[in-house]
Amino acid sequence: MSTTRPYPPGDLGPEPGSAGASAAPAAATPAGQVRRLRLAGTRGAVARGRDFARQALHDWGWLPAAGADQRAAAEDVLLVVSELVTNACLHAEGPEELRLRCSAKVLHLEVSDLGTGQPAPRSPHRPGRPGGHGMFIVQRLCLDWGVVRNSDGTGKTVWAELAGPS
Repeated sequence: MSTTRPYPPGDLGPEPGSAGASAAPAAATPAGQVRRLRLAGTRGAVARGRDFARQALHDWGWLPAAGADQRAAAEDVLLVVSELVTNACLHAEGPEELRLRCSAKVLHLEVSDLGTGQPAPRSPHRPGRPGGHGMFIVQRLCLDWGVVRNSDGTGKTVWAELAGPS
């Protein structure tokens, strides 16, 4: 279901040396800050989710991007938010909430919904066909992703983690 990496969720391992240090100053990324956007019953959930994520990236110093790597990292976040919210709209009666949590190394995002389905990349992936690319994109862009079922049996949270700008 998810990718494999050598560190637990939320950890990218040891800090890199001073060469190639992050373009975003550490103070611009408040460790552990969580942003929440209620999406239940709203119209335009995908656009609202992207706008909300874009504003968080501005507030956390990812945007405006200082270079190509930072711009790519921010665009990846916005694309993954779009894909997860779209999947909740198409396959799970709509999203309930979008949550973003930022640390110096990782951006963790979650989309909760009331659906019973299990998101997974289509296999085999067929790039030339329309549709069915969302979770493939998520899998390719993210450090890790997964699904957590709600303890009461109603719905789930699909989460993904992306590397911060380097």
